[in-house]
Amino acid sequence: MKRSERRVPQRAAQVLVVDDEPDIRELLELTLLKMGLGVTSAGSVGEAKERLKDERYDLCLTDMRLPDGEGLELVRYIASLGADLPVAVITAHGSAENAVAALKAGAFDYVSKPVGLDQLRALVRSALSLPASVPVKDQQLLGESAPLAQVRELIGKLARTQAPVYISGESGSGKELAARLIHENGARREKPFIPVNCGAIPETLMESEFFGYKKGAFTGAGEDREGFFQAANGETLFLDEVAELPLAMQVKLLRSIQEKRVRKVGATQEDPVDVRIISATHQNLSALVAARRFRQDLFYRLNVIELKMPPLRECREDIPGIAAALLERLARQNGVPAPRLDGSAVQELARYDFPGNVRELENILERALALSGKTEISAEDLRLAPSAEAEPASGGAGETLPDYLDGLERKAILEALGKTAFNRTAAAKLLGITFRQLRYRMQRLGITDENR
Repeated sequence: MKRSERRVPQRAAQVLVVDDEPDIRELLELTLLKMGLGVTSAGSVGEAKERLKDERYDLCLTDMRLPDGEGLELVRYIASLGADLPVAVITAHGSAENAVAALKAGAFDYVSKPVGLDQLRALVRSALSLPASVPVKDQQLLGESAPLAQVRELIGKLARTQAPVYISGESGSGKELAARLIHENGARREKPFIPVNCGAIPETLMESEFFGYKKGAFTGAGEDREGFFQAANGETLFLDEVAELPLAMQVKLLRSIQEKRVRKVGATQEDPVDVRIISATHQNLSALVAARRFRQDLFYRLNVIELKMPPLRECREDIPGIAAALLERLARQNGVPAPRLDGSAVQELARYDFPGNVRELENILERALALSGKTEISAEDLRLAPSAEAEPASGGAGETLPDYLDGLERKAILEALGKTAFNRTAAAKLLGITFRQLRYRMQRLGITDENR
């Protein structure tokens, strides 16, 4: 089909519609034109590529199956151009596999056939509200280590899509912070971020809390009430500790995510909802699926893109900076001058494994700030739990595990430096760490050029 003549002034946002069915193309064109948008149509992958060469578009809607290929090919082609162009894929009704494949390929979102016009309009409004670039608020995610740099980079990418995100990581590692950053830097940033702790809701109340209820649906239901999904319509719903959901609720949640519709308890009809789902848990969802404690189909729906939050012990070089920032914030909240960490405190924190991660670090510093009353916080003020003692395999009796591990680390670093004539860049490469990580470890272990 030739380019559509149904145009509006050039200042309007331009949408490329790719579908080989004339009726579907016409329905989409009319809907978009009524929204004040410009529309160009194409009936195949090849034709769409030609259109992309001729004009700049603000959104692309493409069918999954086309005469000369698949919509996924077009999604990947647009991504390869480096264009700031969100792509939404139109999938066969109920095809979860197609939807997941499209989102993983880089699609902004998807629309199921038969096309729901309300859902389509919501998707278009959401896609066209995206800024040209999405700056991640680095100051909220402190640390310069490689694991945290990777997390920041992925957050920036995730903010530009509506794909469901699953955030994994140990307790206290910052999963909710990551979810908030994805929301705050995305298309829905002007709308509320709604967090829900799935483990804190009694099983008997779950359905009504998530989906709402109609007046008279059960004893005590004196009026209609909305649930989390209705409250989060057009917004972001963060399901924390999603592994705590009972199996019966998992079935209902799966349908709501897949169909983008919910039914209140006691209602006869479903209502459309447009909700961005971000979920998280400290548990191993794959293991729960294998143990049949978590539905595999729901796991695949939630885990379209996974963001792994690293434990604090894997970012040891960031601990001094994170601790200083937390101390400053805690002191400001308490209306007192911010104390500094002395050398012994920094060394003690760097050696500690933090099973509770950043949350534990914050609790330790808050306790030290309240009890020390000094301008400097020492190792003694931190009151860290004693480390387990290691077996004296090569050290003296009573040697602690951190001391033993430090000895092994010191030996490995000195051996690498010796092999590279103290070339730190080459030694870092030999050890499989970054130059910055090597420099930090050398400072912590007291290794200098005098050790040549």
